[in-house]
Amino acid sequence: MLEKVSVIADDLESEVLDVRQFVDLTQHEITALKTKHNLADAHTHQRQSASQAAIVANLESLWYEAENMLQSEAEQRFLEAFFRLHKQSTAAAMNKTLLVYSASIATMVAAMYLRQRDMSVSLVSPCFDNLVDLLKHMGVDLGSFPEEWLHDTDRIYERMSAVDTDAIYLVDPNNPTGFTLLKDGRDGFAEVIRLCKETGKLLIMDFCFASFVLCADGMDRIDIYRMLEESGVSYMAIEDTGKTWPVQDAKCAMITASEDIREDVYNIHTAVLLNVSPFILNFLAEYVEDSIKDNFASVRDVISQNRAAAREALAGTILEYVPPVVETSVAWFRITRPGLTATDLQSRLFEDEVYTLPGTYFYWDDPARGERYLRIALARRPDEFAAAMTAMRKVLVNDAH
Repeated sequence: MLEKVSVIADDLESEVLDVRQFVDLTQHEITALKTKHNLADAHTHQRQSASQAAIVANLESLWYEAENMLQSEAEQRFLEAFFRLHKQSTAAAMNKTLLVYSASIATMVAAMYLRQRDMSVSLVSPCFDNLVDLLKHMGVDLGSFPEEWLHDTDRIYERMSAVDTDAIYLVDPNNPTGFTLLKDGRDGFAEVIRLCKETGKLLIMDFCFASFVLCADGMDRIDIYRMLEESGVSYMAIEDTGKTWPVQDAKCAMITASEDIREDVYNIHTAVLLNVSPFILNFLAEYVEDSIKDNFASVRDVISQNRAAAREALAGTILEYVPPVVETSVAWFRITRPGLTATDLQSRLFEDEVYTLPGTYFYWDDPARGERYLRIALARRPDEFAAAMTAMRKVLVNDAH
């Protein structure tokens, strides 16, 4: 495999780039933004639906409406709509959720809390590696546990009892695998909560892909905040809008903390920022309401169409689709050819300007395990995604001969 490949730079001149030099997934995603077929970042790049286009056409009114709102009114409008969409009535009623610009900032707040108290944390593997990096950059003592420990509800307590850190950090649904504890309704979450309560561990949960549970057939979000509050467990929960709607990264994330740590988390939060833009909150509330009205069709339909296109285009190649529990906005593929690594395959695809993400960074505690996987982002315009699949299949089929 060639280690040096070409990419079209911003000035349209060719430059030599070795994609193996990058230290994290975000650096890959930055380069992918310059690449013809960007299948890397999970941000939303699809077009507006008809009803979403009407929101954009009404931006001027939303701007002036926000100007005339109190900040608290903008926050309440957004949070009420968001938690109504997600069926989290307990969170809405508690009125203690803090807002930040992005999930990364919310993760920073969680990491700062852990570092202030010299607390160690165990993070699920695989997961998106910026969670790892943020915790490490904050100087938090970091351990890991495999996602597989959560798969069998009857063994969750036994297996997770081996975690010896002060906190447990879950991502649900998980990125990149699409696994969720909701596969067993309340039972999986109940076991994790019971373990944390009985062992005195802080439970941190990243729900940034939870919108896709609402799109899943035969599955629904439980009122997780009611379970958390009634259990008395110490917790932080992070929610996000950034992976759901095509809003050009005009997003908002949320942090909700248990009462025993709420004041401490609030004091860190106020050191980070004053408020999220009331215009952004007003704008996002419209998208939330739109998804309530159309039952998530504008989000679900694009992802479903592109997932089907990926499965069809890559069928019979060296990439095998790994079915998720929840169909999020990414697809996870296993490399079936012995000896071929994700690092090499990604580099080869990049030669034809197809940018995927190798599994190595997701398996942050054991990158060799990730050499068997590639992740493909699905939140794209279907015509552009279809072209990317054609280009990708061409590389895979030609290289097989």
